[in-house]
Amino acid sequence: MRSRWLTLAAWGVVLFLHVPLALIVLYAFSAEDKSYVFPPPALTTQWFAVAWERQDVWDAIRLSFHVAAWSTAIALALGTLAAAALARAKFFGRDAISLLLILPIALPGILTGIALRSAYHTLEIPFSFWTIVIGHATFCVVVVFNNAVARLRRLNPNLIEASMDLGADGFQTVRYIVLPQLGSALLAGALLAFALSFDEVIVTTFTAGQQTTLPIWMLQELIRPRQRPVTNVVAVVIIALTFFPILLAYLLTRADEPGHR
Repeated sequence: MRSRWLTLAAWGVVLFLHVPLALIVLYAFSAEDKSYVFPPPALTTQWFAVAWERQDVWDAIRLSFHVAAWSTAIALALGTLAAAALARAKFFGRDAISLLLILPIALPGILTGIALRSAYHTLEIPFSFWTIVIGHATFCVVVVFNNAVARLRRLNPNLIEASMDLGADGFQTVRYIVLPQLGSALLAGALLAFALSFDEVIVTTFTAGQQTTLPIWMLQELIRPRQRPVTNVVAVVIIALTFFPILLAYLLTRADEPGHR
């Protein structure tokens, strides 16, 4: 009996999370272009063609893709270096540094956005593509760091010692021993960081200036809709595009769990 209730509870949570996504897909085919009516009076695929022809959609997608790519690249570099420094070395303040590294993703996004906007204003940095990238990198670093540091802490130190004993220098040890062990963790972290950056809206609102990323475009379309179903079409496409990186990151992370086959 207890097992049955737990199963029902689990399915209830799944429905709670995914019914709104199903409604987005449904409204993408709605023939009504001004408001949400359930059930839709008629279904059509015309909005997919309309979305394809709108240049503002492509501009927003392109900007979000570039921002996510640069944010992920910066996060990979900084997150991996931070993880390497903190994984095995013991020094005064290590725990404090670890806490400060994960703080940006733990804080509400609005606080991070306000802090970044204040910093840009104080330093007289004009809003641009790079202010968005820096804002996104602050939380993307955390994702990469968490994956990398967990893997490095499980890495057998005897492998590194054996490599050095056999005559390998530091670069060779990193290339042939450390990176192969770290590769899937970095890939999973990069995929999650890219997905987080691509659909981030709160920090972007405070750091974008006149730039319009895809989430900002979608928010503007919902507030002042021109063709409401187009927003749902774009949302469906983004769900499809981000599903696979997130699934791959999940599979990579799950495959590295102890005892998983």
